[in-house]
Amino acid sequence: MDLLCPVCGAELNRLDNRYVCPRGHSFDIARQGYVNLLAVQQKHSRNPGDTREQVLSRREFLEAGFYAPIAQALIGTAKGLGISGPVLDVGCGEGYYSSRLAQALGAPLTGLDISKEAVRCAAGKYKGAQWLCATASHIPVADGSAALLTSLFALTAPEEFHRVLQPGGYFFQVLAAQDHLLGLKAIIYDQLTFKEKDTQPEFPGFARVQSVPIRFSFTVEGKQVQNLLSMTPHVFRITKEGAARLANTPCLTDTASCVLNVFRRI
Repeated sequence: MDLLCPVCGAELNRLDNRYVCPRGHSFDIARQGYVNLLAVQQKHSRNPGDTREQVLSRREFLEAGFYAPIAQALIGTAKGLGISGPVLDVGCGEGYYSSRLAQALGAPLTGLDISKEAVRCAAGKYKGAQWLCATASHIPVADGSAALLTSLFALTAPEEFHRVLQPGGYFFQVLAAQDHLLGLKAIIYDQLTFKEKDTQPEFPGFARVQSVPIRFSFTVEGKQVQNLLSMTPHVFRITKEGAARLANTPCLTDTASCVLNVFRRI
């Protein structure tokens, strides 16, 4: 997948262990194999995105197979639509889902995340893909690069997604449903509140082809209970009291509930 300079927008060319553009902007390929294309002006903090601890917790949880039904739904849906061609995962995290999806489709993969720790982790494990530290609001790849773009529990940037997708290409979006992880929430919060959630949005330039509900139960024990918390936004909202209750929870049975929305670029 052709890369663009995040500073001037020109095409990047590989030269030894770095990428350079015609204007002389240069970006080194890290030892693990990823490239940092997150420009300083695109950062909202010194180290945006997930921390190393969060990334490692999510990897340990996902590699144990608790969320395998989500990966299986992605693969089954993509194969059912006959999708072929390059895959672009925006908000790729440590690469669990997209690496399996791309392998099942026999497709080249480019993954990007605003967290340097996430792409470092992905690049260290999944060597056959192209990993970028970058932001979804300024995706540093050429127009019409991807046959399939995925955004899983991550930020949606419809205009950028439309730009980087091929005409007729597909966008897979996974959103948490309102009843997602109610068991965890019941422990960490004093009171559950329910806000209206739009799990079947519409976007200009896209036609929604289908919405696939994904719902399954799982049981975690010991350290995996804390790993589950660490990979959710609730880790930023939990109170001391909620953290104490979770620390005293040796085993938790919960239900994952989400929606896979399939969009086609028009």
